[in-house]
Formats: sequence, C-alpha cells, structure tokens
Amino acid sequence: MDFEQADAVNQAIRLLSLRHRARAAALLAPLGLHPGQEVLLLELARTGPMIQAQISEAIGCEPPSVTLMTRKLEASGHITRTPAPSDRRASVVELTDSGRALADQVKQLWCTLAEETVTGLPAQTVGDLPGVLRTLAGNVDTRQPRPSHGRRAPA
Repeated sequence: MDFEQADAVNQAIRLLSLRHRARAAALLAPLGLHPGQEVLLLELARTGPMIQAQISEAIGCEPPSVTLMTRKLEASGHITRTPAPSDRRASVVELTDSGRALADQVKQLWCTLAEETVTGLPAQTVGDLPGVLRTLAGNVDTRQPRPSHGRRAPA
C-alpha cells in the first residue's frame, strides 16, 4: 500500500471514530450518560451480573476506567456493586430497575446511531459491515501478538 492510500484509509477511520463518538455523546447526554457507560450498561443487560474484571475484558476497557464508570453509575442509582462471594476484593456489578430501564433507552439510542451511521449504504454492505469492522479491530488489537508478515526477527 502506498502512502496516499494508507493516508486515505487511516484518515477515514480516524474521522469516523471521532464523529461516531461525538454523535454518541450527543445522544447519550440527555440520558445523563457519557460514552463508554452505555457499553457497560448494555453488557450487563446482555449477560447479567458480572465482576468488574469480567466487565473490563468484555467491553475492552481498562480496569480503572471500569471502576470509575461503575462508581458513577452506582451513584446515579443505575447499578449496584456488592463484594463477590468467592473474592471479597472483587465487586459483582448488577443493574438496578433504573439501570434496566436506562439500558432499554440506550438500546433505542444505539439503533438510532447505527441507522444514522449506515444511511445510504446498500443492505449487503450493512450486513457485511460488522464482520469487516471486527476484522479491522482485530488487526490493530494491541493485546494480541502481531504476526511477522514474513519479516525475520533481528539476529
């Protein structure tokens, strides 16, 4: 890939990321949420109670960020945190009734955001998009060892 093509790909991904996050923030603000908190709420709605370390892994977020999000969501009454029976140092996080209602609102918002994002794309492209984006994310996942792509390690 030459620089012009690389630049076009990287700039498009960067711009999409920035604008998608900004639009998500604008949609979440009336609900009293910040970007990232909705992902935590949706994960708990999908899976049920989890310890914070599991949440961190599931949503791809650093543990200190999950701790901060859970504190804020607990203070607003949307989740509860209780000591894990098997490890008192760990906290089990669970949605409250308020949190479940908020997660339902977030699901509607999430549909709106996705529909806005893919407007104008053919249905086949929209269907292929999640797989393509997961592949792209996997290609730049810093938690995974990088393939050598035929390069030899220095001797």
